[in-house]
Amino acid sequence: MKKRWVQAVKGDEGTTGLLAQQLNIDKSLAEILVQRGISSFQEAKDFFRPQLTQLHDPFLMKDMDKAISRIDRALAAHEKILIYGDYDVDGTTSVALAYSFFKQFTSEIEYYIPDRHKEGYGISVTGIDYAKKQGITLIIALDCGIKSNDKIAYANTLGIDFIICDHHLPGDELPEAVAVLDPKRSDCPYPFKELAGCGIGFKLAQAYCQTHSLPAENYEKYLDLVMVSIAADIVPIIDENRTLAYFGLIKLNTNPCIGLKALMDSCGKNKDFTITDVVFTLAPRINAAGRMDHGNQAVKMLLCTANELAAEQSLFINIQNTDRKTSDQNITAEALALIDDSEILISKKTTVVYNEHWNKGVIGIVASRLTEKYYRPTIVLTHSNGMLTGSARSVAGYDLYEALLGCADLLEQFGGHKFAAGLTMKPENIGKFTDRFENIVASTITENLLCPEIHIDNEINLAQIDGKFQRIIAQMAPFGPMNPAPVFVSHGLILAGRSYIVGAKHLKLSIKQQNSVIFEAIGFGLAEFEQLLLPDQPFSVCYTIEENVWKEQKRLQLNIKAIRINNQDINDIKS
Repeated sequence: MKKRWVQAVKGDEGTTGLLAQQLNIDKSLAEILVQRGISSFQEAKDFFRPQLTQLHDPFLMKDMDKAISRIDRALAAHEKILIYGDYDVDGTTSVALAYSFFKQFTSEIEYYIPDRHKEGYGISVTGIDYAKKQGITLIIALDCGIKSNDKIAYANTLGIDFIICDHHLPGDELPEAVAVLDPKRSDCPYPFKELAGCGIGFKLAQAYCQTHSLPAENYEKYLDLVMVSIAADIVPIIDENRTLAYFGLIKLNTNPCIGLKALMDSCGKNKDFTITDVVFTLAPRINAAGRMDHGNQAVKMLLCTANELAAEQSLFINIQNTDRKTSDQNITAEALALIDDSEILISKKTTVVYNEHWNKGVIGIVASRLTEKYYRPTIVLTHSNGMLTGSARSVAGYDLYEALLGCADLLEQFGGHKFAAGLTMKPENIGKFTDRFENIVASTITENLLCPEIHIDNEINLAQIDGKFQRIIAQMAPFGPMNPAPVFVSHGLILAGRSYIVGAKHLKLSIKQQNSVIFEAIGFGLAEFEQLLLPDQPFSVCYTIEENVWKEQKRLQLNIKAIRINNQDINDIKS
């Protein structure tokens, strides 16, 4: 697929020069810092050396005082408390954190994860009825509930109070809960709006400890869980999230909770984890529990206090993840065939596909894979409990949630954000919905947005890259949304030896530029260039710089994102 190369606008030259001098770093790296909003030595120090003291006061969050007051009352009266959360990574880590934390202060506590297949997302009547049957009078809901107005109203009639800890966008009216903790509330003054659901739970624990003068260790010991939720939920890794992720990674790599340690061991990597490692190794396994069986299995693992039980539970989750892989691969193949066999579907600006037999637990993954393939807003639907339920994914820069708002009258419910959403509709509405969704997207999306872009931070010469250059880049981690690993572009490169294919479709090559040293490079998915790159023929690449470890030897390696020959990418050449 053709990609647009988009280079970042340079920041103020004076600020860049001063920062480079103050930090004693390459000006190209100082330019990237300025582009990311860092313009002074102190801001750079805070960025490169995060401190937990940088965390915001939890009581800046609207209703935090009400939440703590209600929890204090429940604990004092020995009320039964239910920790309620979603079945994905953010939800299960949230439940594990809140349950573990408050279990220190009461034995009258349990947790509840809804069944993805029977109850669906969010607060359910089934869950509330269960709470009533158990004599529970306070439910703390994490990573869900902000739009469950009718369910909260129902709980109120049963004498059950709710504390909502959510990070999704609220509707026009907030649910009538005792406390609604959500930085995205229009009336919430909390200075950082992008916490994950587990992050809200962490702030609740922090507030409780501050109120009762308890050591920070009582809530800081859950930083590994918070970091996993930040990585999996793909929230911006800036501000408070960056601090939480930074220290969460330290804890994961030095003293993880027993459940995460067992999961790390079971996936064959137990040290030097990065955010990327969490996204691609730990998160899918935790998610697999809710996709293939029940999210309770993930919480059970995260709560383990015995190594043997944790190992057994992580092995079970690994098996579920293998089943998940098989299921999503099969469904993806079926969905691709549906599209490829239809000229109408291929010509659209959207993808909407449906099969009543598809596994509800993996359609979100399939939607992501179809979006990668065709790069347009995508919805994958299946049948569940008499309704059609679906997962939606968008492309960078297009607000999917707004498009779904335009179809609200055809949906029974929907929720999410501009990049991903879930929805439910009556079966008879699928035709009207498909047409309207296509019309809305086609009239509001630009052609540019239908072509994936590679964001380039800066142009450099290969001669600038040395050990110090890479060490500074490494200190910019953890990487993620709004703080990605810097992408560089270099022109006038030539092969320094032959290129060759590794695996099925990856390209290995050695390159140099003018008088630079030779750099090893790899281009994942770029095997087609093996025949196109000729000796002494100049080309351009955009890439990240990483440290490759092989047989305990560390070497700098360029991870190539795209190649252009004579200012053309592969699609231009082949056409």
